[in-house]
Amino acid sequence: MNASTTPPAGSGAQGVSLAGKVPAGAPAEAAAASAATPAPTPAGPTAPGVTGPATFRRTARLILQQGWPVLVGQWAGMAFGVLDTAMTGHASPTALAAMALAVSIYITVFVGLMGVLHALIPIIAQHFGAGRLDRIGHTWGQGVWLALGLSALGATAMMFPEVWLSMSGDVSPEVREQVAGYLMMLAIALPAGLVFRTVYALNTAVSRPKVVMMINLLGVGLKFVFNWIFIYGNLGAPDMGAVGAGLSTALVYWISLGISAVILLRDPFYRRFSMRIGRPDWKVLGELLHLGVPMGASYLIEVTSFTFMALLVAREGVFATGGHQIMSNLAAVCFMMPMALGVATGALTAQAIGAGDYPRAKRIGATGLRLAMTGAVLTVLVMLVGRQWIVGAYTNDPKVAVVALGLLNLLTLFHLADALQCMTAYLLRAYKVAVIPMCIQAGALWGIGLTGGWYLAFGPGAGALAGIVNRFMPGATPGAGSMWLMAVFSMLISGSLLQLWYRRIVRKLALQAAP
Repeated sequence: MNASTTPPAGSGAQGVSLAGKVPAGAPAEAAAASAATPAPTPAGPTAPGVTGPATFRRTARLILQQGWPVLVGQWAGMAFGVLDTAMTGHASPTALAAMALAVSIYITVFVGLMGVLHALIPIIAQHFGAGRLDRIGHTWGQGVWLALGLSALGATAMMFPEVWLSMSGDVSPEVREQVAGYLMMLAIALPAGLVFRTVYALNTAVSRPKVVMMINLLGVGLKFVFNWIFIYGNLGAPDMGAVGAGLSTALVYWISLGISAVILLRDPFYRRFSMRIGRPDWKVLGELLHLGVPMGASYLIEVTSFTFMALLVAREGVFATGGHQIMSNLAAVCFMMPMALGVATGALTAQAIGAGDYPRAKRIGATGLRLAMTGAVLTVLVMLVGRQWIVGAYTNDPKVAVVALGLLNLLTLFHLADALQCMTAYLLRAYKVAVIPMCIQAGALWGIGLTGGWYLAFGPGAGALAGIVNRFMPGATPGAGSMWLMAVFSMLISGSLLQLWYRRIVRKLALQAAP
């Protein structure tokens, strides 16, 4: 589940280096990637994640050191949405409704485009591990060009809010006006937001995530101040409601981008990468798109599968919707941990691949999986022990609470499957494998989870799972319970198939690397 949060076959045109060879019978993605990747430089690896003994303790420490700043940065990103919701909610019901609709549109656009840019992470990490430092600055610069091109597409999509709102039924003119204004501001913010994701990708790939974390934390403070000014009309500014929230986001994004540009130009750490934008390099851009498009599609599949589930559950009324929202929000909060570990593990794995050290890459992946699953078990234990208190913090309505508590009985299985899928997807991306994972996720999450859930919850098969829902999720409504049962089933299938594909690729490459 993403988005992540939570943060996503064809590999890119550039991939794993095996001295120009690929094992017989290896996946076509790995074959294509291997054929195009330059061999590691004779100087050997320079990345911190691929030097020294690869003991479990040391590898786990490296993953955790890189993972916790990613987690804090994700929490900071979530704080933007919390601030907008809380502060527009105190402005007016119209502003809150407009913000909710506009954000759902923006997130759909932004997440897909962001996923494309995240192709920079494995590509730059492999350059870093191989010691091809001069390629890092050039590749990042091409990422900036790609971000600007994607911004034009995304901004165009947001300039026509009526197309999106046609799916929302009868929306008042006041809300429509604020939605249009909010999206206009976010269209202005989009170029800065996407270019900043290239800075995020760069720092993640070279094991420097604290830079982005600090900028994000500063952004939360600025967001609160700008929201206070423009939402409520303080310090002589006009009272703009939801549009003010969009304006504050645009200001924070551009300020964050400016700060990151100063850091890239002045920090000696980045000088060895020859940071530059240069002219568009169609070969590198093609490589980014080859890997990034299926990655972005995977992000969209995860986001939309849960967005559409919410729309379907809304048929059962406000209590079912409220209980579903609590379950969804808790699942998203839980997802932040495996996502952060996945980003860190994927980057370190890609560094090892770039250095040509495939046994180390395999050990890093195994360590990351152990950490993610251990963390997932601890997370669900906390959720189950504190479930009454947690639900009480979300709602005072007993009917909503009953639905939420019933659905939470599935959280253990769902989160364990989600953690497995998340970590495995990031490991596959480290090997520049993205198309097969995208197909697996589409078939599982859209085909089994969403379509199958609709069929058994509200379609011709409605009621087929009512007995299971009543037995294992007392209090949950039949539709919401059936949808979540199928979501858990689809996540288990997706995680298991991704893990099988990952092991297949690792095994084939290990055989080739053996003397």
